[in-house]
Amino acid sequence: MSIPLGSSDLPAPTGVEPVRVLVVDDQELFRRGLTMLLGVEEGIEVVGEAGDGDEGLRIATISAPDVVLLDVRMPKRSGIEACRAIKEAVPSAKIIMLTVSDEEGDLYEAVKGGASGYLLKDSSIDEVAQAVRVVSDGQSLISPSMAVKLIDEFKQMSQVEKASVPGLRLTERELEVLRLVATGINNREIAKRLFISENTVKNHVRNILEKLQLHSRMEAVMYAVRAKLLDPP
Repeated sequence: MSIPLGSSDLPAPTGVEPVRVLVVDDQELFRRGLTMLLGVEEGIEVVGEAGDGDEGLRIATISAPDVVLLDVRMPKRSGIEACRAIKEAVPSAKIIMLTVSDEEGDLYEAVKGGASGYLLKDSSIDEVAQAVRVVSDGQSLISPSMAVKLIDEFKQMSQVEKASVPGLRLTERELEVLRLVATGINNREIAKRLFISENTVKNHVRNILEKLQLHSRMEAVMYAVRAKLLDPP
C-alpha cells in the first residue's frame, strides 16, 4: 500500500469532471495495459499516451492533462527531464513518476523537478488510480519503501546544507500546518487538530508553498526536514 502525504482515500465523487491523465512510458506493453486499466476506473479519463519524454512533452502541451504518469528511464528525454519540461509548459499538471527505479538520486531529482508522486511499478492498479486521484487534488503520494529513503536522504542533506536553508518566513499557524503536513496526515485531520476548516488548511498549504517557492507537499516535507522542523523542541 502506498503512503499518501496528506490525502483522503476516497474516489472522485460522482458528477465531477474526471481526472485527465497522460501516460508516458517507453515499454509499449506496460503503457497500453496501464492505459486500458486506468480507462475503466471511475473518475479517470486517459487523454493520451507517449513512448518517450519528447512525445510526452508534446502531447502534454496540447492536451493539458491534470496528471502525467512518467517513467524515469526513457529514450530521447528522461522522465526527470520531461517532468521539469512539462511543469514549465503546463504548470497546472501534476506529475507522478511510475518506475522500477528505487534509487535515492532519482527520487530526489524527481521531487526537485516538481513531481508530486513517486510510485514503483510493482504497485497495484488500485494504488496507481488512488495516486492519480490524490495528486490531482493537490496532495502528494509516495511508495512506502521510497518514503523512508526520502526522509533519510533529506536528513543526511541537512547535516551538509544547514546554512543553505532560507530563513523562515512563515507565520506561527503556517509553521504548525507545515509540521503536520510533514507527518503525513491529510488536510481533514490537520483541520481537526487545529480546530479550523479544511479550506483554511488548503489556503495555508498554498501560502506555505508560495512563500517558500516550493512546488509540492513533498518538497515541503524536504524543507521541514532540512530546517529541523520535525525535531523535538
